[in-house]
Amino acid sequence: MATIPFAITSLPAAQALTVSPTGVNINTFGATTVFLTYISLNDYQPVEAIWCGAINADQSCVPGTVYGRLPKRSDRGRLSGGNNYTDIMTIPPSVARKAYQDAVKGSSSEFFYVRRFVSSAGLPDQFIAVTCRLAGGGARVPLALTNVRLRFETARPEQPIPVIDRSQPIPPFHAEITYNGTGRLKGRWEVVLPGDIPPTQEDLLTEATLPIEQRALQQRYSVIDRFETYLMPTGRTVIPGPDPRKIPRGTDGLHLILFRVEATDDKEGDSETGIGTVKTGGVAGFSLPVLRYYVGNSPNSSQSKQELRLLKPLANASLPISQGLQFRWGPIANAKFYRLAIHQGEQLVLSALLNANTTSYSAPPLLKEQVGKPLQWQVTAIGSDGKTLLQSPQQAFTIQP
Repeated sequence: MATIPFAITSLPAAQALTVSPTGVNINTFGATTVFLTYISLNDYQPVEAIWCGAINADQSCVPGTVYGRLPKRSDRGRLSGGNNYTDIMTIPPSVARKAYQDAVKGSSSEFFYVRRFVSSAGLPDQFIAVTCRLAGGGARVPLALTNVRLRFETARPEQPIPVIDRSQPIPPFHAEITYNGTGRLKGRWEVVLPGDIPPTQEDLLTEATLPIEQRALQQRYSVIDRFETYLMPTGRTVIPGPDPRKIPRGTDGLHLILFRVEATDDKEGDSETGIGTVKTGGVAGFSLPVLRYYVGNSPNSSQSKQELRLLKPLANASLPISQGLQFRWGPIANAKFYRLAIHQGEQLVLSALLNANTTSYSAPPLLKEQVGKPLQWQVTAIGSDGKTLLQSPQQAFTIQP
């Protein structure tokens, strides 16, 4: 009896879920943002992300070593390329500080960012860890923006939106940037003209924050000028705006100036996707701000002659803690709401949104916890369209025991 030869061919195993990069240097004394690519999701979905000081053999966090959890509002992860997942890991200063304190006590100078993935097919959960090594914010840290502020260089910085005539150039402006790492920062200044489709929050992200296949989908506007500079590892820089004479002012209405940052090579943070390398220089964990200016008569011309006056407490007043903390200001025509904000330095201590039928506010008792600290209060008048009508200057006061 003849035998029939046969062969058993095994199907290729699914590629294991991995991450790129697997480890990064981070700023010990500030925020750090890193572009991560999780490769070969297959049927797995991400559910949470945690920072911790130690991991188990399966890369899950050791109980009792957790430093923090990524809030949902800060989660910028999204699917990429069909079977990958792009994650923008922004480490808050509080997490880096806790890791540093443990390192001073003798623990490792490394900690971990752990993503948990669950299977839709009922397979065991997978934990993927990225090693975070404490370092300075300089040359060996991924090039990332940690804060951007756009400002007009005017004698009245409290004026929220400059109103200009067609024959006048707008005031000079610039971008103040704090960052980690070193390398090329390049991009362009664009203007959104009246009648253009307004930019979305996705349009205001830096190019390096998006998966590579979504970068070309950002809305483009009229280019005013381009910029390119090499960032030294100092952590701060100022990018001057273009010549104000280049800024269009031929159409009446509200204009927006955009600061668009393009992706550049960054060997400390570039991420592998399984089929190539993604440029991640210039990543940021937030949408970039915009500048606004109005050409023609002010949409609220009556406001241009008004002043939002802060009546109580007076400038540099000392308020006794034993009394109620009362704030009063003058009314503004056409205001729909007032926003009262109290700061201690750069930190927002208290914020309240009030109906326009009141021009006073009694602060809650928690404000008394700021006793002895230098505080500043400010009121913003908001119109029915949600836009700022007027904003008062900040006024200093203290709470005395």
